[in-house]
Amino acid sequence: MPIGDLSLPMLVIIAIVVLYLLNSIKILREYERGVIFRLGRALPVAKGPGIILVFRPIDQIVRISLRQEVLEVPPQDIITRDNVTLKVNAVVTLYVVDPNAAAIKVSNYVYQTSQLAQTTLRSVLGEVELDELLSHRDKLNLRIQTIIDQRTEPFGVKVVSVEVKQVDLPESMLRAMAKQAEAEREKRSKIIHAEGEFIAAQKLVDAAALMATQPMTLQLRYLQTLADIGVEKNTTIVFPLPLEMMTLLNKLSGAVKTETSSQ
Repeated sequence: MPIGDLSLPMLVIIAIVVLYLLNSIKILREYERGVIFRLGRALPVAKGPGIILVFRPIDQIVRISLRQEVLEVPPQDIITRDNVTLKVNAVVTLYVVDPNAAAIKVSNYVYQTSQLAQTTLRSVLGEVELDELLSHRDKLNLRIQTIIDQRTEPFGVKVVSVEVKQVDLPESMLRAMAKQAEAEREKRSKIIHAEGEFIAAQKLVDAAALMATQPMTLQLRYLQTLADIGVEKNTTIVFPLPLEMMTLLNKLSGAVKTETSSQ
């Protein structure tokens, strides 16, 4: 039928149908999925990516992003097992693995995961001591991530990682830790110094034992010392005198005094 033979009402109906079909075309990006509710019932498989048709008002669409999202957990007040008060915050990385479950089983999966992360962070870190929190953070991160992931699995959210971002300690605790670190370093310094003294004494004992086997080495060492003094261009020369000679001189002096007094 030629277009000219169509009546005005028919043209209006055709235009409305064309506009309705054009309005029903939806484009979903590669990282998006569309959960379609047809007469209130969700279709078994989410649509997308690409071009899909949504026939309103029969169909309703909920767009779900499959990209990873980073969720910052606000600072939480925590009391550790050894009664230390802390403020701890964390970062949670998550993404949706089941768009239908994320749209049907929970009203807002991001808010739900945030609340689960806050409660889990307080409960897990409250069971450990401060030293374990500071030294075994990777182990605690994995434990928190496992617990949150198990609780978010029913509504189609996968928790990739949980990282404790910052631990704020009280000022008094910082001073106590600084004193502890200083005492630990002083302890190490004294131990190293004592080990050095022990090694030096052991070497001197070994050298004395070696010289005792060859008495000539003591004379050679004496001549080497004189040569070292001469290199420095010193005017004073020190001659070492054996202690045995000093003892002998003292005995001779005492004998002379005895004879003099007897006469």
